[in-house]
Amino acid sequence: MRKDSDDLRPEYDFASLEGAVRGKYYRRYRAGVNLALLEPEVAQAFPTDAAVNEALRSAMRASKASKESRLPNDRMQRTRPARAKKPRR
Repeated sequence: MRKDSDDLRPEYDFASLEGAVRGKYYRRYRAGVNLALLEPEVAQAFPTDAAVNEALRSAMRASKASKESRLPNDRMQRTRPARAKKPRR
C-alpha cells in the first residue's frame, strides 16, 4: 500500500466551503502582537523585555529633551533678519 504525501482525504472539496477568507484575523492578530527581531549582539546587551523597553524609553526621553531644548541665553536666540537699509539720495 502506497502512502500519499498529502494527509487530506480526496473527498474534501474546499471550493464548496463558505466563509473562508484569507487573512480574516490578520489585523486582530497584528493589533495584539508587537514583535521586533533583535540582532544577536543587541539581544546580548538587552536580555529581557524590560531591558529593551527601558532603553527605548530612555532614547525617547533624550530625543524629546533635545527637541525642547533652548539656546543657553537670549543673545544666542534666533532673530528676524535685519531689514535692508534704503540708500540715501
